[in-house]
Amino acid sequence: MSFHSRLKDGFSLTFLMLITSSVTACNSGQELKSQVSIDGAAVGFPVSLAVAEEYGKVKPEAKVSVASSGTGGGFSKFCNGDIDIAGASRTIRDEEIKKCKSKNIDFVELPIALDGIAVIANRQNNFAKCLTIKELGRIWGAKSDGKILTWNQVNPKFPKQKLKLYAPASDTGTFDYMTQAVTGKAKNGRTDYTPSHNQNLLVQGVSGDVSSLGYVGISYYIQNQEKLNLVAVESPTGKCEKPVPVDNVIKNIYTPLSRPLFIYVSKKSLDTKPAVKEFVDFYLENSWKWVDSVGYVALPDEAYVKVKQKFATGETGTKFKKAKPGEPITNFI
Repeated sequence: MSFHSRLKDGFSLTFLMLITSSVTACNSGQELKSQVSIDGAAVGFPVSLAVAEEYGKVKPEAKVSVASSGTGGGFSKFCNGDIDIAGASRTIRDEEIKKCKSKNIDFVELPIALDGIAVIANRQNNFAKCLTIKELGRIWGAKSDGKILTWNQVNPKFPKQKLKLYAPASDTGTFDYMTQAVTGKAKNGRTDYTPSHNQNLLVQGVSGDVSSLGYVGISYYIQNQEKLNLVAVESPTGKCEKPVPVDNVIKNIYTPLSRPLFIYVSKKSLDTKPAVKEFVDFYLENSWKWVDSVGYVALPDEAYVKVKQKFATGETGTKFKKAKPGEPITNFI
């Protein structure tokens, strides 16, 4: 069975975990130091899972756990000192930084891949071929809650047909990024939509509902493209662009809905657990080999060089909080 098949079949679980070696409840201090724990975003999770699988082949004695409880859930555990690495599909928030500081947890912020947020419609939809950022803001903005309920309210040229919306839950990084990108303000999204932490369920909803619209990470579209229509988004230059082919993401053509994916590594774990540093070194050196195969986009070559240099110096804190949706990531490493 292929990696994609196993990922799709197993993702119905809210928490999907790979344990590369069994971990018992009664671990010695030395065994605890040999463990590496990752939790966080569903988007980007397949990259960490693939890296952990391959790392286990190279180092069978390794004990690496990979779970997905969402970006917010991952940061909550990370800033509480419960895990070594948080996977994130957005940058860390001020309140999360404050919580980490209260626990004396510094972090190293490392981009590991790129993603394009795919706007998806039902296969029978033959009119929503390209949406402007203004139209997307009208659909997803908080002011539209309970008001923008039909397609013709988005664009008078569209039919007077009920608009049914599917999107990641409001505590996910994907929701945060999309909302900021299309409304210009974080946490400014409507609430009257069908949410899920499982993006495969969003795909099922859109594919089964003729009047629907949704958005998911690019890998979820690629895995299900025969069931969906991929809606183009009008770029700042006025051209209708899609995240496929993925060169549009790499070259920052699909903007502002292209974004970096991150891992945040605990400095405390790096200082006290050699296994964490060894795993992250392997991650940064090798992850590009599997990024494409699990549906994401590898960083530009120069970005990998900068990321490895940043990790080698142990630079802590965030630079990406200043980044606006669509800006090249090499400006902030």
